[in-house]
Amino acid sequence: MPAPEPSPQIASARPEMTAAIMAETGLDEAALRDLVHGFYGKVRRDPVLGPNFAARITNWEPHLERMVAFWSSVALMTGRYHGRPVPAHTPLPIHRAHFERWLGLFRETAHEVCTPAGAVHVIERAERIARSLHIAVSEAQSAPDAIPALR
Repeated sequence: MPAPEPSPQIASARPEMTAAIMAETGLDEAALRDLVHGFYGKVRRDPVLGPNFAARITNWEPHLERMVAFWSSVALMTGRYHGRPVPAHTPLPIHRAHFERWLGLFRETAHEVCTPAGAVHVIERAERIARSLHIAVSEAQSAPDAIPALR
């Protein structure tokens, strides 16, 4: 028997929780799309972050869609993102300054495109993600079997 076709609607693991978050924050898929697209527009122009991205991403649409799904999962609890951020970031030449700059641009964009409650909501999560990802990537990069250029 073939697998059922995926629903074109957002399949939330916790519909009531998603609805409550949306009501409390004013966030929805459109707001998150604006956030992601606005943020990565700044990232691409940024002298610190832009070169890292330009060296790795030529077709931005798939990356942006993946990041919208990521923020939908993180901010709205939709369960749309299924990825592994630590292995994806470990081989990159990124350090504390990159994470700090990323957060600065993210905060700025969140305040520009989200409701005040929505900005607080996504910024709290971005700060936690940046902290965790920085620790995990730093540990992986300093491991004895890490790529020598990253140590």
